[in-house]
Amino acid sequence: MKRLVLAALITVGCSRSETAANDRDTMTQRQRDSVLAQSGLPGAKGVGKALSAADSVRARNAQLDSLSP
Repeated sequence: MKRLVLAALITVGCSRSETAANDRDTMTQRQRDSVLAQSGLPGAKGVGKALSAADSVRARNAQLDSLSP
């Protein structure tokens, strides 16, 4: 039993941390989508239209929120 606990502790202690991979990524999802929308890749126009639709919904919701008491 002690060997199993020791093996588990060693495994957890020596496992790779995923935060190092996340530290390299400095762009938000919105920024990545915007870059993709401006590229010449197939489907990029659809991404751009989806971003503009999301912006419209966000602006509309902000207007509605400002009206409520």
